[in-house]
Formats: sequence, structure tokens, C-alpha cells
Amino acid sequence: MFRVRATLIALGAASLALTGCTASAEPRPDLAEFYGQRIAFEPCAPYATTAVDGKLFADARFDCARVQVPLDYAEPDGPRSQVALLRLPARGEKIGSLLVNPGGPGGSGMSFVAQLAQLWAEGPVSERFDVIGFDPRGVGASTPQANCYTDAEKDRGEDFAGQLVPDVPDAQAAREVAQRCADGSGGPQALASFGTANVVRDMDVLRSVLGDEKLSYLGWSYGTQLGARYAETFPQHVRALALDGAIDPDLTTTEFHLAQMTSIQQAFDRFAANCATSADCPLGTDPGRATEAFQALVRPLQEKPAPTADGRGLNYSDALTAVTSALYSPRLWPKATEGLAELAAGRGDLLLAQRDIAAGRGPDGRYSNSGDAVYAIRCMDSPRRTPAEQAEFARQVSAAVPFADPGRPVPESHHECEAWPEPPTMPEPWITGPVDVPPTLTVSITGDPATPYRGGVNLARVLGGSLLSVNGSQHGIALLGQSECVDDIVADYLINLRTPPEGARCSA
Repeated sequence: MFRVRATLIALGAASLALTGCTASAEPRPDLAEFYGQRIAFEPCAPYATTAVDGKLFADARFDCARVQVPLDYAEPDGPRSQVALLRLPARGEKIGSLLVNPGGPGGSGMSFVAQLAQLWAEGPVSERFDVIGFDPRGVGASTPQANCYTDAEKDRGEDFAGQLVPDVPDAQAAREVAQRCADGSGGPQALASFGTANVVRDMDVLRSVLGDEKLSYLGWSYGTQLGARYAETFPQHVRALALDGAIDPDLTTTEFHLAQMTSIQQAFDRFAANCATSADCPLGTDPGRATEAFQALVRPLQEKPAPTADGRGLNYSDALTAVTSALYSPRLWPKATEGLAELAAGRGDLLLAQRDIAAGRGPDGRYSNSGDAVYAIRCMDSPRRTPAEQAEFARQVSAAVPFADPGRPVPESHHECEAWPEPPTMPEPWITGPVDVPPTLTVSITGDPATPYRGGVNLARVLGGSLLSVNGSQHGIALLGQSECVDDIVADYLINLRTPPEGARCSA
């Protein structure tokens, strides 16, 4: 499974007190304290956890706050978690709040909204909504925070980044992964709290304390799973759900990952065909031999990293992460081509720079925790495979995405979540039946490399909502300034609750 940062989807003031109101259905009495809490907005600078966020959060347009939620909803009187959020206040007559999640899992909604604020500055959505980017529990500025590997260990490639299937050779190694994640994240109870089921409940608390009777939500990729699970859990609290790049509700976790690998290979093939139109393409001018050419370039990095100016070197996993992340949008293909050409000439600086963006490594050498959060969240969501099932999965992955085949026998492996302190908390299939909610809007791109188009079709069906099909080859498009057609339809839906006609289609 590839770790690609959600930020790739999108290439101060006086404190204010806000009193939460109750929704149309009263919360459980033992949760009333959380639903009715007052939150105080304040300048965002202290919320930054990375150097990049430090610069973004200094913008006086934003204010930030923390919301108290139970660490374990079964024990509301027990330890607490804090969900951090960033607000871009509405410029005009306000409808309410719009919660935003960029995907991942592990993507920081706070950072995402801060990055997109300039793009949205004059748009209709930020005129009518307080745009709220929140960090799901375990992520970014929220607490407790998922932490499994140090920055130095990530630099050395000792985490799971760039691995198609995490390398966990035996049961002892699986126990060590779980233990180090528990130790770094605040203990087993904290580690077990990082999952979609709890984030969905946190979202309902956020809705209430922000003063909204019903939720308006915009989510990409994994964020579609959050939105749809919210719809199933709190259908009476839904106003609008705009979901872009859907996780397929008809597939098991294993089936979805295999479909994703197939789509990534298809994206590589499109990238290679585009590159082959140039005589100096580092993969050659025959697209049919591009996989072989790519392997010839990157497999030697397993034994000898390519030199880089900072002395770290570019290893095999780094190169794979860099190129895979660039496949998420044709706009990034030139970077991958340039980086591969440099690698063919013996250096790895350009690909390492792309890898660092994808891995959340800042210019100061510090990483965001989104990579650790991916595993912590998924380990509380997904079924654990037996060693035999894991071995078969690894063989299927290798067949599905041959450009990333390292050329070595598939090792015997245990599931990376095998020793997690609690069993997973999300059902499979992850939506258990038809969901009765107001009209929703699902956006699905025909050539999406990460969330195949069929997933959007299936999610729209399960939610009984509208589908907007988009001709394109990237992952994520809604309100990203890449298609006026898409942006107009999504904005009209969020503001006026108008859905497009059946068969609506746009182009990227």
C-alpha cells in the first residue's frame, strides 16, 4: 500500500466564544457535556506541527480551536481526546459550517484548508460557509497523536513507506510494530481509539459545537468513507455531503487495494505513453517496454542508493514513492520524467524532493505524522489477514502493479496490524445497507489512479444520491480549480442543495 500525502490532491485576532446548540435529536445524556461545550477560537500559530504549517497558520484570516471528545465513547467519563480545527470564516451571509477532510487516512484538514484558502478566497463556498478543516483524532494537531517512527527512522526507510505490502516477517515483528506505535501514541487505549468509527462520532460533536443543526461536508478519497459512514450513523443530521474519489462500498478491503493497484499501474501506463512521445524519454519511446525500463532504473537502488546533495541518497522505496505520487495527477508527470532522467544520469535529487513532499517531510527534516496515522487508523478499520492470506495478497499485488515489482521473491509476511491492541471497529462491507439521507453528490473521475471510477458509481447508488462523472486522469478535482464545470456543480449543491441531472458529466 502506498503512502501518498493528501496534500497532493491540491498542488489572529481576538478570541471568539461560540456556544454549541443541540441537534434535532438530543445526544445521549452522558455525552451532553461534549455536545454542549463552548469552544474558543484563537490564533492558529500554536497549532502548527510542521514547518510548512507554521507559515500557513500565521495567516490572520484563520482562527483555530480544540474540541473535547471522549477517548472511548463507551467510557465518556474516562480520558479525553482533543480534535483540533482551523476555520476560514465566511465572507458573506452564512449558511453554516462546512467540514472538510482531504483523505488519507492521516491527512490534515487544517493544513489542507490553509493551503487552499487563497484558491477559495473569492469563491461562493467560502462566502457562504465557515470552512472548517479538522485533524481527525490521531492526526496533526489533534491529541493523542499517532506516532510510530522517528524522523531519523523515516529518513532511513525503516517505516512502511514505499512498500507495496508492509514487510512484517513474523509474529514478533508484528508485536514490535504494535508496541512501538502504542508507546509513541499514548498507550494501547489511545492507539485503539484511532479509527473511522470514532472520527465519525467526533464529527457529530463538531457539528453541534459549531452551531449546526445538520452537517454540511466535503470529503475527498478516504474522506468519502468518513462522509458515508457519518450518513449511515447519523442520517437525521445530514444536510449535504459532497464526496470526491470514492472508496468503493461494494469491495472488501483486500479487493479495494487490489483494484487500487490495478488503477495505479494503468496510470503508470498512461504516464509512460505520454513520456514516449518525446525522443529523450528516460523510459524509452516504446510504451510496451516502459515497465521494463523503469525497473532497470530503480531496481539497482535496492543495493546502491543514488547520490543526492544532502547526503541521504535515493533508495528504491524513495523512488517508488516519488513516481507513484506523481501518477496522481498528469500535472505532476513532468516532474517524474525529469526525475527519472536525472536518475538515469546517476543522481537522485529531484526524485528525493518529490518523495519528501509525498512523505510529508519538511525542509527542516521533520515529518508530519500522517504516515504513522495511516497505519494506526487503518489498523482499527480493516480486517487482519492471516499469514497465508497475506502471502496470497502480496502475490496478487505484485501481479497487479508490475512496474513496482522489486524483482525479488515475495517474502512470507504477517499482517502489519496483527498484534494491534483491539480488533477492528468498521464492518465489512463498510456500509451495511441502503442509507436514507437527503440528496448527496458523489464525484468520480473516469481514470482516477487511486480510487477507481466504479467506486463512485457504487457509492452514489448506496447513498441514493447523484453522481457527477468527470473525464480525467487525476485523483481529486472538486473545488480544486481544475474544472469550472465541476466546481460550479459542487458549489451549487453545497449552497443551494441542487443536484445535477442524471448522467451529468464534466471534463478535467
